[in-house]
Formats: sequence, C-alpha cells, structure tokens
Amino acid sequence: MSGADAGTPALRVTISDVAAAAGVSRATATRALKGEGRFAPETQERILEAAERLGYVRNTMAAELAAGRTGTVGLMLRDASNPAYGLLFSRLQEEAHQRGLDLVTVTIGADEQGAKQVNALHRLLGMRVAGLIVATGGISAAQLEPFADQVPILRAGRVESAGRIHTAHYDDEGHGRLLAEHIVALGHRTVVVLAGSPEASYPEHLRALAMQEVLTAAGVAVTMISAGARPEDGVDEALAAVRAGATAVMCASDYRQLAVMRAARAAGLRVPGDVSVTGCDGILPGADLLGLTTLRIPVEAVAAAAVETMQQLLTADGPETLVRRSFTGTLVPGSTAAAV
Repeated sequence: MSGADAGTPALRVTISDVAAAAGVSRATATRALKGEGRFAPETQERILEAAERLGYVRNTMAAELAAGRTGTVGLMLRDASNPAYGLLFSRLQEEAHQRGLDLVTVTIGADEQGAKQVNALHRLLGMRVAGLIVATGGISAAQLEPFADQVPILRAGRVESAGRIHTAHYDDEGHGRLLAEHIVALGHRTVVVLAGSPEASYPEHLRALAMQEVLTAAGVAVTMISAGARPEDGVDEALAAVRAGATAVMCASDYRQLAVMRAARAAGLRVPGDVSVTGCDGILPGADLLGLTTLRIPVEAVAAAAVETMQQLLTADGPETLVRRSFTGTLVPGSTAAAV
C-alpha cells in the first residue's frame, strides 16, 4: 500500500502519493498544486481533492532550497512570555504574512552571555534563511556581525551602532527623557533611577542614562542603581534610598515598577503618597487598571518597519546604505506618580 494510507502521518505524504491517488504524473501534480500550467478543471479538482484527503503539506523550504534560494526569514526572539516581546512576535508574524514572507522563530530565555543565542543563529542559518531579524537585546554586536557576511541582519527593538546591522528600534533615550521630564514637572528633587546593567538589558541602560541626564540638568539629586536582569534586583537598595529621603523611583521597565510597588506595600509605604514610581513599556495586561505611570513603546510601528525593511533588503534593488529607523512611544501619566 502507498505511504499515503490512513495510518501515515500527514507530513510523510509525498507529492508522488498525491499524483498516484489522482491518476496523474508527479510533474502534473506538482504544477497543479503550485498553481502553474493549464489543466482541465476536473483534473485540477481531482489533484486538489487527493492532496486534501491525504493531508499533503508542501515542503516550501525544501522547494526553495532546491532552487538555490529561500524566502524564509529567521527570527530570534527573547522570551515571548514577556508581554512586550509577545506582542512584538505577533505583530512581526502578521506583518510578514501580509508581505508574503515566512518566519521561522527561535525563542531564547535568560542568556546574559549570549552563547545560547549564538547557537540559535547557527541553527537558523543552517536552515538557509534569507535574512535574520533579531528581537533580543541579550546578544552583542560583536556576536552578530560575523553572520552579516552571510545574510542581511536587522535588529527589531534595540538600537545598534555596529556598521553592518540594520535596525528598526525604539527610541529608548527619548523614552527616558520623556519620563524624566514628567517627574521633574511633578516637582521631585531627590530621585532614584533603577535599571538593568548594560549586560542585563541594554535598552534599560540607555533609558536610565537619559533619565539621569535630564534629572541632573534640572538640579535633581539622582541615585543610580544598575541591577541584574530579575525585576526584583536592586529593589531593596531603591527603598533604602526612599527611606533616606528620595521621593520617586524611576524604573526602566514596568516589571521593575511592579516589583518596587510590591516591596513598598510590604514596607508600609504608599504609592504615590509616600513615593512616586514610574516604569516603561506600557504593554502589561491591566496596566491601565493599575494606573501605572509608564511609557507605551511603539511595538506596532517597529514590527511594521522591521518586516518592510527586511523585505527591501532581500530584493535586488534594496537599500545600499545602512538602515536606521527610530520610533518614539507615548507617555502614560497614570496615577503611580504624583506631585510632591
């Protein structure tokens, strides 16, 4: 019996099985399923019916490899359980579908040294992807650049200074400035800035430096805390500064903001009565109900620009110069930060 019997997994059904079931040649079945050539309506209908009945799935990557090319783009994404990365993943997939690109995705969790991510890049390139979209800040430019000899690479979300890597990124420095200007306008003069270290989160680090710059220029006394990747890292130190007189804690992410608020409540401190707290991302489900003072990052704009740019890079007449596209989000005043 043919490999297309009822007990055969769908993915093992071949084009030869479909051709045999439809009573046509393998070449005829191939052309019909690709929508090429001209056939009698009943012949094409018979081929399509056989393919559907047998559960045939065309191996598009294999077909493209046989032709010496692939229209598939590799996507390396940070842990999609993070709402910001989860939304970015969904929008990248949607944009790619609309533009006729296929994405094959590898998701990486905590990996501060980037070793797992480098291995993931090797796996993606082994699939002969046509390009790479990197949506994680945990891998350095030095680790990425060697791959630029093989395919175009674009960072989605994080800014990049390396000369061979394209970007569609959030304006993290601009976001830090917007949040700091809001705190200055509320009259705070002793402020804690809590963020991940450059190794833990480069975007958080950029936001924190911009916050410090604006606050210092306004005459605010600033306590900088460079913490690890976990949201609770640095929280105890931040609350110690509050007990010493700081009136606001500016966090470089919403997860850190929630960790500070949770610890403040446990310590008997009211937000914003005793201490104002801000975050950044604006993607957490229920952030509006919690009244978080934050900045909503422009995920949709970055995803659209990333896929559009990658599509251009894959064409013969694509851009010859480095592409750098920056997008600024929107301040969400919320209720966790108030006037002194």
